[in-house]
Amino acid sequence: MTAIQDVDLFVIGGGINGAGIARDAAGRGLSVVLCEKDDLAEGTSSRSGKLVHGGLRYLEYYEFRLVREALIEREVLMNAAPHIIWPLRFVLPHSPQDRPAWLVRLGLFLYDHLGGRQKLPGTRMLNLRRDPEGAPLLDQYTRGFEYSDCWVDDARLVVLNAVDAAERGATVLTRSPAVSARRENGQWIVTTQNTITGEKRDYRAKVLVNAAGPWVTDVLTRVAGSNSTRNVRLVKGSHIITKKFWDGPNCYLVQNHDKRVIFINPYEGDKALIGTTDISYEGRAEDVTCDDGEVEYLLNAVNRYFKEKLTKDDVIETFSGVRPLFDDGKGNPSAVTRDYVFDLDTTGGAPLLNIFGGKITTFRELAERGMHQIAKFFPNIKGDWTANATLPGGDMKDADYDQFRQKLKVDYPWMPRALREYYGRRYGTRTAMIVGSATSLDGLGRHFGGTLFEAEARYLVAHEWALTAEDITWRRTKHRLDLSEAEEAAFAEWFTTVAVEAA
Repeated sequence: MTAIQDVDLFVIGGGINGAGIARDAAGRGLSVVLCEKDDLAEGTSSRSGKLVHGGLRYLEYYEFRLVREALIEREVLMNAAPHIIWPLRFVLPHSPQDRPAWLVRLGLFLYDHLGGRQKLPGTRMLNLRRDPEGAPLLDQYTRGFEYSDCWVDDARLVVLNAVDAAERGATVLTRSPAVSARRENGQWIVTTQNTITGEKRDYRAKVLVNAAGPWVTDVLTRVAGSNSTRNVRLVKGSHIITKKFWDGPNCYLVQNHDKRVIFINPYEGDKALIGTTDISYEGRAEDVTCDDGEVEYLLNAVNRYFKEKLTKDDVIETFSGVRPLFDDGKGNPSAVTRDYVFDLDTTGGAPLLNIFGGKITTFRELAERGMHQIAKFFPNIKGDWTANATLPGGDMKDADYDQFRQKLKVDYPWMPRALREYYGRRYGTRTAMIVGSATSLDGLGRHFGGTLFEAEARYLVAHEWALTAEDITWRRTKHRLDLSEAEEAAFAEWFTTVAVEAA
């Protein structure tokens, strides 16, 4: 066991909220340690619907402040990470059996104007018999609406926050759960243990932040030996991935019979991401899976609107996440607030900040407000800074990705267009760190299939805490969807040698 290390802030949880807080705090000049029991974003933060959005349906529950703040953050995040966040147009076919047209139109008007929209185009009416967006839909849907929101690579958003935090001086520990945290003389003594090596480390921190998501109560009671009047309600959300079954770049938002809305979005080029469900969940968050009933539910929602009928045989992959929503007492899981709540416990003069709830779109604001909660414990702390800062790879002129795409073409004329686009969308201006001095595909090392080359894998090990093949093929990227079983096995075998080299 190493000697105890003194730090200002210790953060438990390597999801979007924990990584965001670590980044914000490091940029304010604090010494920070972030620990995560698994891989970064292995839980909820890599299992979302991949959207930065205001939450159109939250208007129905009168969450006007939450929607407004999320819409404002949508613009902030577009500027911060234009390589992994970009605009989408959503087609909402109107079904007379569900919400009335006037209510949908009112909701979209509010959505356009609540958040001071600047970059994105506004809502427009569609004639689904005439407009091309209506081509894949059943003939009974004759009119609809089109509005804007944004796509995000959720797992990469987490990792980029962690990378930025580390480059500003934070220590990031993956696969290192906090096994104990106790108050001692007005500070926290936190012990972590690496689940791979067994190594234990001790830290003395002025403030402890519990950003463990679905495990927030477990950390609060079992690790920190504390309690709170606040609680989270676990709600399972599942998605399915199929081949893309319509032409064009637009997404669809459809209303199911139970009035839940389902997103049907282009995904990884030639695929579709369909979700999500909203089901109260009582089990261990680690054990969550998409069950057959949820698959059928999502397929039925699609088949209610589209001419091409999907079956279970069309499902390529499924994934589920447990959303740790602040328990506001609402019975309907869809009605439970997506807002967040802080609980600051200063017992014994050792502050503990617990975070309940939240959503990926508002992570930066949550982190900033979380720092406001604990700023008084750090007399020399610097002020807010993240609203106008870019994330790693996002520092392109005027946040203009199209202009950056042209630069990639000039810089790497030998690179196939699909690979240039892949690197640009994953790594932005840090593509150069992967490509290095290569002047041909051979310079990128072994090719494993799809767009996966050795150079990328080595970059992810060196700079982004990738410790297993799955860290690369499923969270840092989605190569798994495009590799054959043999290719995936070959990469996993090769990766074991890289892991040994890096150890």
